[in-house]
Amino acid sequence: MKHIELKGCVRAAGNKAVVKAIRKEGNVPCNIYGLGMENVLFTVSAKDLKTITHTPNSYIIDLELDNGSKFFAVLHEVQYHPVTDEALHVDFLAVCESKPVAIDVPVIVTGHSEGVKLGGKLLVSSRKLRISAMMDKLPDVLEVDSTNLMIGKQIVAGDLNFDGVTILSPKATIICSVRPTRATQQAKNEK
Repeated sequence: MKHIELKGCVRAAGNKAVVKAIRKEGNVPCNIYGLGMENVLFTVSAKDLKTITHTPNSYIIDLELDNGSKFFAVLHEVQYHPVTDEALHVDFLAVCESKPVAIDVPVIVTGHSEGVKLGGKLLVSSRKLRISAMMDKLPDVLEVDSTNLMIGKQIVAGDLNFDGVTILSPKATIICSVRPTRATQQAKNEK
């Protein structure tokens, strides 16, 4: 999985006025926790944060704070403003190379399915799946081949198998399916 660097400044806990002042300066209050460590409060530039939050990709974040601390982290939760969609607060989860990492990874459906060739329509239902793997085995994307998919059939998370990766999303999660179109239904009824 790709790594992306993010620099932050350590901050002290504060009240609403302090947090508002941080946001007014163009920064976003953040928190990192996990692996039995104490919570660390810090801020990052809102502009730098958009490289992580405004993309369909998932990353391992190399977080470097101004006090010299360095962490590997994954994006855990982002709170957005309801009107402007600006990030208000971000939680990061610290990860390490010796323990499995749970993360959402984008799904890419490949192939030209048999059902589409017969007049069906391919519907992609899931754009991301939650997986768990060691940091060095994490894939950038999960490729799902839809070549053998017929009309009325679907591929679910339980059908997938990747080396060194455990799929945490429910097994019944539909990845993609081929639905009949009106034209195929009509042709079927005329027979």
